Amino acid sequence: MEQGHVVHRIENQIGIIEFGHPLSNSLPGNILNKLALTITELSSDKNCKVILLKSAGDRAFCAGASFDELIAIKNLDEGKLFFSGFAKVINACRTSDKLIIARIQGKAVGGGVGIAASADYAFATEHAAIKLSELAVGIGPFVVGPAVERKIGVSAMSELAIDATQWRSAAWAQNKVLYSSISETAELMDEKIHALIEKLSMSNPEAMRELKKVFWAGTEDWDQLLAQRAEISGRLVLSDFTRNAIHAFKKK
Repeated sequence: MEQGHVVHRIENQIGIIEFGHPLSNSLPGNILNKLALTITELSSDKNCKVILLKSAGDRAFCAGASFDELIAIKNLDEGKLFFSGFAKVINACRTSDKLIIARIQGKAVGGGVGIAASADYAFATEHAAIKLSELAVGIGPFVVGPAVERKIGVSAMSELAIDATQWRSAAWAQNKVLYSSISETAELMDEKIHALIEKLSMSNPEAMRELKKVFWAGTEDWDQLLAQRAEISGRLVLSDFTRNAIHAFKKK
């Protein structure tokens, strides 16, 4: 558990996935790979009709990439492999035939924004500000970009990507339709989540599968697209500029 975790269970036909890490629920490679596999596993489980995706604790939803792993990358193959972990999670959400509901209790950065964008419906608290900070450390939101752009549009995604140190509020994210609902507290958010997933658990599975296909139409090339984006990030993370920027960021 010290290196993070991904756990899941099925309750009343709801597949519940929780990921966590001591460093603000950041996403090292092992967490990314296990998260993708777990989403795929529940997607094929006949006892599961809808998936609830959440993170541990009551503070940050997800701090994005693990800086320790970024600094440790030594060559292009390692870089591409690491960023492919984010691609795997996004593609697992995309190809799942189950609707995925996200619970965003706190701030989301980088890959965390990508996860929120890859869900089919996202609930959040008013504390769930977002930031795409990749450019600030010399990379760019290349892998999560397609998922974020699909959800909020090119203009809003560009705003996040270019002004990479600026937080956007949960209200901003709701206005751009990244979040479907925001609540003052986690308790109120959970009440809304429970009400929706209870309805979905009684809905026609075939109808939900067909809806999922409609929602993600036009993304059939994402296996190749996200692999190409992972290679871009994997190359950039090797630069002196990026390594110095990450070291400086870690000292803050």
